Amino acid sequence: MNNTPFYKASQWIDAENAQDPNIEIVESISYPKELLYSNRMYVRLMDFYPNASEAVQIASKAQHICRWKIARESYPMDRVGYLKWREDLKKFHAKTTAGILEKAGYDADFIARVSFLIEKKLLKKDEETQLLEDVICLVFLEYYLDPFVHKHDTEKLKNIILKTWNKMSDRGHQEALKINYSPSNLSLIKEALGL
Repeated sequence: MNNTPFYKASQWIDAENAQDPNIEIVESISYPKELLYSNRMYVRLMDFYPNASEAVQIASKAQHICRWKIARESYPMDRVGYLKWREDLKKFHAKTTAGILEKAGYDADFIARVSFLIEKKLLKKDEETQLLEDVICLVFLEYYLDPFVHKHDTEKLKNIILKTWNKMSDRGHQEALKINYSPSNLSLIKEALGL
């Protein structure tokens, strides 16, 4: 089991993410931020869609691989700068993952498919891209919405929630409503969605 391409790729992705100098503390335990995110993505994917293909499984783990290496501050702090940063990140994550997958012994078609997914191509049209986007949104809503709540005003938060919701499938929406939110966050979500 330990010498399969999937096992090797997973270990190497984890090893890269474990180098994140940014630390997040959960229940008094310190984690490298992107390693924690990668684990949350993978666990959520397998919970939400246990039959996910190997390509989606790897894409979920590598979604933010080495993200700290391209700082937001290195781009103009406006919407254009933000979008360029996001676009460059997708390409960087895909390229970094492709190198790992090649080393692990995957063929070019598989590597191209994982890159396609990480770059979130054909969202709403490609089922696996949509599945990955659903998982990204679910992980955001479950773990990362709360920190946003403390940083932004209500109107901006409602806008963020609505944008997140609009990227998801109907199945993703159903799953999102099962998350155990704080009462205030749940009412914020309902208000944003007009529920």
